[in-house]
Amino acid sequence: MKHKGEMFQHFLNFKATVEKEKGVNIKCLRSNGAGEYFSNEFSEYLKEHGIKKKYSCSYSPQQNGVAERKNRHIVEIARAMLNEKNLPNYFWAEAVAIVVYIMNRTPIAAVHGMTPKEKFTGKKLDVSHLKVFGCIAYVHVPNVKRSKLDPKAEKCIFIGYSSEQKGYRCFNPSTRKLQVSRDVVFDEMVSWYSPLKIAEDGEVRNGGISSNLEQESQLINGPQESSISGSSSTPWKGRLRSSNIIHGSSQTSSKNSHVDGELSQRKVRVKNQESLQLLLLKFGWLRKL
Repeated sequence: MKHKGEMFQHFLNFKATVEKEKGVNIKCLRSNGAGEYFSNEFSEYLKEHGIKKKYSCSYSPQQNGVAERKNRHIVEIARAMLNEKNLPNYFWAEAVAIVVYIMNRTPIAAVHGMTPKEKFTGKKLDVSHLKVFGCIAYVHVPNVKRSKLDPKAEKCIFIGYSSEQKGYRCFNPSTRKLQVSRDVVFDEMVSWYSPLKIAEDGEVRNGGISSNLEQESQLINGPQESSISGSSSTPWKGRLRSSNIIHGSSQTSSKNSHVDGELSQRKVRVKNQESLQLLLLKFGWLRKL
C-alpha cells in the first residue's frame, strides 16, 4: 500500500478472503481513529453491511496497546534481520513481510501454544522450508534460458516466500531482477553485503603494518644503552651488530656484499634453468598433442 487512500480497497480484499475461507462475516472493525477509516465511502459501506466501527480516542495509543506492541515487535525483528545480513534499508518491506510470515507460524500463548496459522486453518504446519532471510541463494537456470557453456545457477539474495507460487523469492542485485523458483540451494551463513571479511582483513593488515613499523623502529632507534657509571648516554642509532662487526674493519663488509652478490646470481641462474625446463616440457606436451 503506497497511499493511505488505498485502505478501503485493501479492506474489501481482506473481507472477501476471510469470509470466503471461514464462512463467517465480519461484525466489528476496530481502529486507531485515523482519517483513512472515516472516508464517506468507507463509512457508507460499513453501514450497508452492518459492521460496527470502534476506534480509540485521539492521541491515546495506549487504548490500542495490543496493536501498538505488535507493530513495535515487527519493526524490531525486521531491523535485526536487516542488520544481521547487512542488507540495505530498501529491503524493509520484504523484511516486514517475512517477519509476519514467521510470526504466524510461531506458537503463542494467546491461542494456547498453537500457531496463529494452525488456529486459523485447523491444520498442522510444516516449517522445514524456512530459510535465513538475506542469505545467498543459488537459483537454478533452466536449460531453455542458457547455452551450453553458461553457468547453471545464478547467485541471488533470498528475500521471502511467494504467496501465489510454491517457491522462494530471490533478488539479483547485479541485474536488479526478482524471480521465484523452487530449485534453489542456500548458503545461510553468508550474506551478499558482508563487511565482516573486509573488517577482519583490514584488522589483519593494520596489525601487520603496526607490527612491521614497530620492528623497523626498533631497528632504526635501537636499544637504550645504560651506562655503568650512572651518567646518561644518548640512544644508540643503527642495527644491532656483534662487537666484532662494530669494531671490525671495512674488509668484512666488502666480503659480505661479495657473497650476497654471488648468492643472488646463483638464484637467478636457478630460476632461468627452471623456467627453461618448464618451457621444454610444455613444448614437448604440445608436440605430442
